[in-house]
Amino acid sequence: MCGIFGYIGKKTNATEIVFGGLKTLEYRGYDSWGIAIKDQRSKIKDQRLIVEKETGKLPNALPKSSILNLQSSLAIGHTRWATHGGVTVANAHPHLDCFKQIAVVHNGIIENFQELKKKLAKQGHIFHSQTDTEIVPHLIEEIMNPSSLSERSESKGENQTSLRQAQAKKEFTTAVREAFNQLQGMNAIVAAYAPSNEIIAAKNGSPLAVGIGKDELFIASDASGISEYTKDVIFLADHQMIILGEKLKLLKLPNGKAIKPEITKLTWHFENTEKGNYPHFILKEIHEQPNVIKHIALAYSDEAKKLAKLIKKAFGTFMLGCGTASYAGLAGTYLFSSIARKHINFTIGSEFKYLEDYVQKGTLVIPISQSGETIDVVEPVEKARKKGATIAALVNVPGSTLYRQADHKFLLGAGQEKAVVATKSFMSMFSILFLTAYTIIDKPQDAKKQLLIAAENINMILKDKNKAKIKKLAEEIKKSEHIYLLGRGLAYATALEAALKIKETSYVHAEGFAGGELKHGVIALIEKATPCIIFAPDDDTYEEIISNAQEVKARGGFIIGIGPKNNEVFDRFIQTASCREATLLGQIAVAQLLAYYLALARGIKDPDKPRNLAKSVTVK
Repeated sequence: MCGIFGYIGKKTNATEIVFGGLKTLEYRGYDSWGIAIKDQRSKIKDQRLIVEKETGKLPNALPKSSILNLQSSLAIGHTRWATHGGVTVANAHPHLDCFKQIAVVHNGIIENFQELKKKLAKQGHIFHSQTDTEIVPHLIEEIMNPSSLSERSESKGENQTSLRQAQAKKEFTTAVREAFNQLQGMNAIVAAYAPSNEIIAAKNGSPLAVGIGKDELFIASDASGISEYTKDVIFLADHQMIILGEKLKLLKLPNGKAIKPEITKLTWHFENTEKGNYPHFILKEIHEQPNVIKHIALAYSDEAKKLAKLIKKAFGTFMLGCGTASYAGLAGTYLFSSIARKHINFTIGSEFKYLEDYVQKGTLVIPISQSGETIDVVEPVEKARKKGATIAALVNVPGSTLYRQADHKFLLGAGQEKAVVATKSFMSMFSILFLTAYTIIDKPQDAKKQLLIAAENINMILKDKNKAKIKKLAEEIKKSEHIYLLGRGLAYATALEAALKIKETSYVHAEGFAGGELKHGVIALIEKATPCIIFAPDDDTYEEIISNAQEVKARGGFIIGIGPKNNEVFDRFIQTASCREATLLGQIAVAQLLAYYLALARGIKDPDKPRNLAKSVTVK
C-alpha cells in the first residue's frame, strides 16, 4: 500500500534520489512521508541517522531548509497510507531505535505487534508512535544488544554509542533476520544501519524490488521507481532477505541460507507521465480512453485468441478482482454468457479463498488487476497455483507480483494510470474480455467494429459542449446526500462501477442496484428529489429498466437517463451510442465525468488522490 524507496552507493545525493523515487510512488500512499539519511558530516563520529517526516502529500521539492539536504550516500524513504495509528508526524515513517542508528520503513500489518511492543517496553524501549512499524527497529536493537537499556543509557554522547557497539552480541544481518522471523502477517521491511553502512530488506507478501546499478543499489516497492536508474532488477520472493552494502547478498528465510539472486532485465518502459494542459490526471486519463479502446480493437487479436483458447479447454474458469476490476469481472460473466454461451464464475478477490475448494488441476483462474499487487488477489492466486490451477492474469503493470505469478500474462495496455481512481484501466479490462468473448465464437470482427464505435462515441462525449452538460448536471445534484444507480443485466455491472466512481471521487454516498431488486427493499430509500441514474442500453433490458425508472419517479425520484434512447420518464438525459454490449463503455465514460465534476462542484481540490485511498492495496 505504502511507497518505499532506498539508495546506497557512491553518490552523495541519496536524499535527492530517494525523494524523486517517492514522488514516483506517491500513488501508493499520501497521508504522510519521511526520509532517513546517514549523517556523514566529519564532526559527527557516532554514525547516526537523521530523519525528517511530514504529514500530507510530498511537496514538489525538498525545502531548502531541510536537514535532508546534507550530503549522504545512504537513504531510505516512505510515503504512507495509514493503517496503525492516525496521520501524524510521529506515526510517519521511517522509525528509529533508541540510539538513532537503525531506521525502518515498512509495508503491511504486523499482527502480533502489541505482544512484541509490551515485551520491548518492559525491556526499557521508549516508543513515540502508535504504529506497528516502530517495534521493528527496537526489536532489531534488542536482538543486537540484549542488555538492559537502563545500563546502556548511563553513559552519554559518543561513549554511549561506543558502549552499545562494544556490547553488541549479534551483527545487524542476523538481528534483522531474527526480528523479521518474529513478525506475524504479510509484511515487507527495509532497515538501514548507520555503523555498518547497510540496508537490509525482507518480505513476506508486500512487494519489493532491488535495482543493481554501477557502484550503487536501489530498493523500492515498485520497479517503476527504479527503472530510470537501472534495468537490472531482483524481485524479492516471499521469505527472502537481501543485504545491500559493499556486496549484495540474498538469503532464504527463516534459516538465512545464502541463495543465488535471479536478476531480471527490465524490457518494458515505465512512463514518466505529466498532466500537460489538464488540471488533473483523472481528466487526462478519461480523455485517453478512446485510444486505449482503439488499440485493443486493432492490436489485441493474438491476445484474445490465446485467452479464448485457454477458456475453451479449461475445466472450470474463475475470474476475480477487487474494486473496479471486480466490476469488470462481473461484466465479463454477462459477456461470456450472452455472447459465447460460456459459464464463467466470478468472485471478489477477498472472497475467493472461501470458494477455492472448487479449484483443481485444469481450472483456469483469471485474476484482473491494474496494479498487479492487490494482496486480496495475489494471495488467493498463489493458493490456486499450488492446487494446480492455470493462471491467466489481466494486469496493467509489467513486473508486478501478479504478472510474475501468472502462467499466461495479458497486459492491459492502458498506460500508466496516475490518478488513484481507475478509469482507462477499466476500459481496457472490459474491452479485452469483450473481444475474447466474440473470439470464442469466431466473430472477432464484430467486437472490433463495436469497440471502434464505442471509442468514437467517447470522443463525442468528451466534446466541450457535452462535458458542459454533464458539469451542469453535477451542479444540480452536488448537495444530494445519496445517489442511486439502476441497471439490469450488463448494465447492472455498469451501475456498480459508476457508483464506485461517484463514491471515491466526490465522497457522495452512491449505490448501484439491479433494477429487479427495487421492490425487494431498495425502493424504501427513495425520497423526493433523490437523484436516480438509470442505465438504459438499447437491448432486451430496456423496457424493464424504464418500468423501474417509472416506479422510482412515482416516489419522487429525480431521474437521470444514460443510454442511446431518450424517454419521457427521464428528467435529464445524456445520450450514448448503441454498440451492443460495448454500449457500457460510453455509459461508464459519462459516469466518470459526472463523478469528476461532482467532486469539483463539492470543493474537492485534488480528485486524483481521494482521502483514505491508495492505488495499490497491499494489506488485508
